[in-house]
Amino acid sequence: MRKITLLNQDWTFVYHDGTRTQVDIPHTWNNLDGQDGGNDYYRGTCRYYKTFPKPDFGARERVYLEFRGVNASARVLLNGETVVTHDGGYSTFRADITKYLKAENDLLVEADNSVNDRVYPQKADFTFYGGIYRDVMLLTVSENHFDLDYFGGPGIAVTPTVLGKDSSVRVQSWHNAGRGTVALRLLDGDGNVVASGEGTDTAMIIPNVHLWDGIDDPYLYTCVATLMVDGVAVDQVSAHFGVRTFYVDPQKGFFLNGRSYPLRGVCRHQDWKGIGNALTREHHDTDMAMIREIGANTIRLAHYQHDQYFYDLCDRYGMVVWAEIPYISEHMRGGRENTVSQMTELIVQNYNHPSICVWGISNEITISTKDKKDMLDNHRVLNDLIHEMDPTRPTTLACYAVCGPFNPVAHKVSDIVSWNLYLGWYVPGMFLNDLWVDFFHWMYPNRCLGYSEYGCECMPNLHSAHPKRGDQSEEYQCKYNEYMLRFFEKRPFMWATHLWNMFDFAADARNQGGEPGMNHKGLVTFDRKTRKDSFYIYKAYWSTEPFVHICGKRFADRVEKVTQIKVYSNQDTVTLYANGKEVGTQTGSRVFTFRVENAGETKLEAVSGKLRDTAVIRRVKKPNPSYKLQKDGGDGGNWT
Repeated sequence: MRKITLLNQDWTFVYHDGTRTQVDIPHTWNNLDGQDGGNDYYRGTCRYYKTFPKPDFGARERVYLEFRGVNASARVLLNGETVVTHDGGYSTFRADITKYLKAENDLLVEADNSVNDRVYPQKADFTFYGGIYRDVMLLTVSENHFDLDYFGGPGIAVTPTVLGKDSSVRVQSWHNAGRGTVALRLLDGDGNVVASGEGTDTAMIIPNVHLWDGIDDPYLYTCVATLMVDGVAVDQVSAHFGVRTFYVDPQKGFFLNGRSYPLRGVCRHQDWKGIGNALTREHHDTDMAMIREIGANTIRLAHYQHDQYFYDLCDRYGMVVWAEIPYISEHMRGGRENTVSQMTELIVQNYNHPSICVWGISNEITISTKDKKDMLDNHRVLNDLIHEMDPTRPTTLACYAVCGPFNPVAHKVSDIVSWNLYLGWYVPGMFLNDLWVDFFHWMYPNRCLGYSEYGCECMPNLHSAHPKRGDQSEEYQCKYNEYMLRFFEKRPFMWATHLWNMFDFAADARNQGGEPGMNHKGLVTFDRKTRKDSFYIYKAYWSTEPFVHICGKRFADRVEKVTQIKVYSNQDTVTLYANGKEVGTQTGSRVFTFRVENAGETKLEAVSGKLRDTAVIRRVKKPNPSYKLQKDGGDGGNWT
């Protein structure tokens, strides 16, 4: 009934200086200058042109033009007429273009990521890539169809509720057919009909419901809604959904389907080296595969609405998701309308995803020293809006450290709260994490508390036998993350912890680690080619996939006579061999440390059952200068 025609191919891109090139969508003009440092990437307006023939559609059909993401503002003209404008670079928007169509159609998109005081984000620790960086399509539908004009939504909302062993599933739909009826079917994972009904606001019962149970069993149902007019099916939409219960306890943390389910995972940005945010599905698949490899069960999708395909992956693989808008870092008095529209789009477009369990209001907005009263009121407006639109999910926000534990932002705005704390990186003393969290929990035992960000920079080419804060070495990142994982394990009351970040990402204003334009806190390098050693300590804590990993493979040249070799594993016992001779066998948990004589070249082999990993070290007289940060990395100071 619906016909989708992709318009991703053969666009003419006109850069701001008039340079014209042929491109395919997805595309961004900041894939290089937004990643090389200097905070000088081009922010302004560029244009995209495309000519396409009139699509085949009937007299009683409509044609919509749909964009999945244009950053940050868009003005779309068809045959010289403005058909839609949109502010917000991360969400879907559409326009009914039926009356503008001709035999040959000239499409112009003006994409604008320029500095302004009304569209978020404007200040943050990541690059704001400009361009049409997600799919563009024509959508042909009957003149009677499910709503396509309300904030880019699907026209259907599915709300499951657990009733003992069964589930009540409420389905709401919106359409423009005055005399139309909506026929509903609920399908199980094998495509069998398990319930049916009729109406625009109807509840059906699924007997003996199969729960969506996180990474252990992310079972999905499908709701199919068919719009009928005079007994004829004229439009149809479907949505995957999952049935689950969850809640957050301030003393015991997160619960999924009645059982304790500590949320331990990562944050994710959507860009890749040399590609920017113009990702294909293969890029998204790769990211999800790596996140799953470490055994994470939650993802904070920062700091904006992500691609629908990635939310689908989270549904399919059981990730509990924190979804948020880019209300970040600096409050703009003129930006309230944009926060409301972006939040509305986020919820309308993503309501049906079972993976999403919390809506994030803002991130580090309390950095802002101006307009405090207006900022707090903006937060209350958003919090009320979320509760009105979706009473099934709690609100949260990410507090910045300088806000302090007593700040009303942390207590009087959102349902639950998390903190961005980099104790042990931006300030010395990893033990401060213990003091800070335990103090907060003691003072506010009824306030649900989590970590929305923590982490430290690491360049995998930098190494030290005596790692210290700020040296950007692979060894300090390991030391830091070992501490943090032990810290979290002792505090089950923390409802969620999200490492910053799963992947290195572009922040053109940065200049650290000898590689400008980058944030290097990831467990994986920006090109996704190198898993840093810290990747494997998370795998040791969270994953059930058996493995052993020798740390320091890239730290081959060592001056000490006896060197420390560290092995990460989720096995109980690990044996280390040096040049075929057993160094020792240890029984323990996750981190196994051995001392090895360092003479000449030594081949190391870590063994646990049938599992093997190898490395080579060699004795040198002088430290390898390439292992030390050559350009001053400072003390790990923040981007501000």
